[in-house]
Amino acid sequence: MQKKVLLGMSGGVDSSVSAILLKKQGYEVIGATMRLWENDVVSKAKNDKAIEDAKKVCEKLNINHIVFDLHEEFYDDVVKDFIEEYKMGRTPNPCIVCNKYIKFGSFFKKAKELGIDFVATGHYAKIEYSKEYNQNVIMKANEQRKDQTYFLYGIPKEKLDYIIFPLQNYNSKDEIRKIALENNLEVAEKKDSQEICFIDEKGYKHFLVKCGKIKPKEGNIVLKNGEVLGKHSGYVNYTIGQRKGLGVSFKEPLYVIGLNPLKNEVIVGKEQDLYADSLYVTNINWQVPNMEFEGKELFAKVRYRSKDAKCKIESIKKLENLENINYIGNIKSNKSEIIKIKFHEPQRAITPGQSIVFYDEKGVLLGGGKIEA
Repeated sequence: MQKKVLLGMSGGVDSSVSAILLKKQGYEVIGATMRLWENDVVSKAKNDKAIEDAKKVCEKLNINHIVFDLHEEFYDDVVKDFIEEYKMGRTPNPCIVCNKYIKFGSFFKKAKELGIDFVATGHYAKIEYSKEYNQNVIMKANEQRKDQTYFLYGIPKEKLDYIIFPLQNYNSKDEIRKIALENNLEVAEKKDSQEICFIDEKGYKHFLVKCGKIKPKEGNIVLKNGEVLGKHSGYVNYTIGQRKGLGVSFKEPLYVIGLNPLKNEVIVGKEQDLYADSLYVTNINWQVPNMEFEGKELFAKVRYRSKDAKCKIESIKKLENLENINYIGNIKSNKSEIIKIKFHEPQRAITPGQSIVFYDEKGVLLGGGKIEA
């Protein structure tokens, strides 16, 4: 009996070519696009265009296309989190949250309700069976420059048996575009989306004011010792590692090294102050069986574009027993564990609100969590 797969289609070339590949593999493909935005003119227009492009591709490939209205779930799980994190002086990664709660949460649930066997997306990642872990695991894609496993650590491991990444064996985006051209798809030359899907050309600061109702308040720019150097325009307008646009003068270059929403301060320092050899992590999701990771050498990325860095889990504690940490952020999890990571070499611009993602030496995605401090 022909297996059914629900393919998330964004109207882009990756998900469109995924439909072609799945059909060739013998699946009955149902294309589905999510309606994620209803109110804002720009975001709704972008979403409507994505739906329109996906529908045209499905018509071209003679497969069914459906639209799921998930705008309430998207706002509650992704947009609210984005706004609240910035309020707390943190820098969120909404794509990770969206994958966990929407694409492989609400969308996945829709597939099961419809009796569909698998869910597929156009992510650059692999799913393979691992003898070592005795289960299917996510592994880094062949196309390392496009590898998107960093964004997928939040998927519960029990769902991996029902997920397909059709692009996993391709080595370049040129190959994907060539397939689209050979099949006369209009989206073959469509540019990759580089920005957050609900942020327009005016940027995230405008979004936080307009949709987040955040009113940036002027405060002090200070050194670590508390010395006031000048004024900032609102701490939500600054990110860790930022150098330009500080508007203060000093004897050497200064960078944003911290944000203190309680005191409404932007903390600046020298470039060397950006480096740290340890961090704390919460909201941890392990995609492999519960193993004893404490003391084991792992590889980690502290942001999407960073290189793998050797590290060890130094300690695992309960949040209620935690000492020597001043602030725990927006913890959307019933897990009470926090782990301390120690790096072999100091890492630059570790940013609370971003994620740290763990791999083994073979490129297996082990899991990840949210950086706290």
